[in-house]
Amino acid sequence: MEDKRRSGVLLHPTSLPGAFGIGDLGPQAYRWIDFLHAAGCGLWQVLPLGPTGYMDSPYQCFSGFAGNHLLISPELLLEDGLLTPEDLAKCPDFPVERVDYGLLIYWKEDLLDRAYQRFGAMGDIAAELEAFESQHQGWLGDYALFMALKRAHGGAPWVDWQAPLRQRQPEALEAERQQHAPIIRGQVFRQFVFHRQWARLREYANAQGVRIIGDIPIYVAHDSADVWAHPEMFYLDEVGQPTVVAGVPPDYFSPTGQLWGYPIYRWDLHQDSGFQWWLDRVQSVLNMVDCLRLDHFRGFAGYWEVPAGNRTAERGRWVKGPGRAFFHAMQARFGELPVIAEDLGEITPDVVELRDHFQLPGMKVFQFGFVGPRNHPFLPHTYPSRCVAYTGTHDNDTARGWYQDATWKQRWLCRRYLGIKDERDVAWSMLRTLWASQAAMVLAPMQDFLNLDSQARMNYPGRPEGNWAWRMRPEALSQPLIESMRELNRTSDRDAAWSE
Repeated sequence: MEDKRRSGVLLHPTSLPGAFGIGDLGPQAYRWIDFLHAAGCGLWQVLPLGPTGYMDSPYQCFSGFAGNHLLISPELLLEDGLLTPEDLAKCPDFPVERVDYGLLIYWKEDLLDRAYQRFGAMGDIAAELEAFESQHQGWLGDYALFMALKRAHGGAPWVDWQAPLRQRQPEALEAERQQHAPIIRGQVFRQFVFHRQWARLREYANAQGVRIIGDIPIYVAHDSADVWAHPEMFYLDEVGQPTVVAGVPPDYFSPTGQLWGYPIYRWDLHQDSGFQWWLDRVQSVLNMVDCLRLDHFRGFAGYWEVPAGNRTAERGRWVKGPGRAFFHAMQARFGELPVIAEDLGEITPDVVELRDHFQLPGMKVFQFGFVGPRNHPFLPHTYPSRCVAYTGTHDNDTARGWYQDATWKQRWLCRRYLGIKDERDVAWSMLRTLWASQAAMVLAPMQDFLNLDSQARMNYPGRPEGNWAWRMRPEALSQPLIESMRELNRTSDRDAAWSE
């Protein structure tokens, strides 16, 4: 990846403002791109864009290929003639600063069903849908059928379906395709609309000089179309339950580790196939973004395996991952790897060797720099140019919230390092120090530019509920903030507009 000095903002689309319960791909997303351009930021980082399942987490999706239909813009559907003003007039009174997923899902599902009902009479868009189906036939059919079957089973996970459907017996699947044909077509329609709206937004972003950084989780959810359609690629028992699951041992975030519960890949079979499923998955993400953050990079060198049934991740073992073979296959398919290695957590020499062999930029998190020596590798004065540096990520507290909850010693070290006495200036002092570093790419969550406290935190790792819901207020994208961010980018030689 290039060494040009760049800056950007981490903000998932769900956090954008808007009147329809959740940030989406409509006018507010275009306003967001204009804001980044005006502020001199050339990067926009998002979380995984898949359809969320358990606890609304973008890292627990029903598919590693599909898009999140909850991000579809009702306003753009109105412009396409697929909704009427009366449809939008029935919108509930959604909260402004949080996503109420319970209320949202019920309303949005009904709205998208109505849009699909009108779609049948629109031949011009129908031709586009046929082309979309042809382009995505490798995953789209399985996903649409999976979602239709989940609806028919009241949302139950696929392991609770009848054995012929769990086992994907051809006669049983064909019968379900016939019975649920309208719902299956509706799921295809949703994916078409999502990808259509996202492609136009990305095109606009690129035209404004904004590159999008995507995110690809290393694991996929057990209750997903991926595992249901390809059970042989995972360690599962005879009824489809995982025999071992993924997680990480005790670390900064949790004294008992993190038990993610994702099924673990049979990497031997993936390698025998030339990693075809994985390469197709990466391709699907790169069709939507300009480069991607490879989540839990250390798992490709070695991963933490926990026997199924354990309640914590404390009792597990390290198992060798696919290593160089996987990334050689990636290079053969994509050439230069447009990848950021999320190399946080327990990093061993094999992880560093794998990252550096393929010259992938790793990640630095400023907040982690105040827990050790003066030359801690997460303090900005130690950063190499080939890295991507953050004040914090979606898994961290906001800068302000972190400082308020830090130990006395950490706060003292932080004030000394930043050279400040006024604690109210911690967030922006961290931004200025980070932006001045040698890191080629620097990013921060939008919450830090807004100097928000822990109430605006996106995720608490290990906490099962109350995550992924934060939304930005409409007035947040103000002209004074644009001017402050633009000045920050110019003084640190990161202004995207100046550097073109």
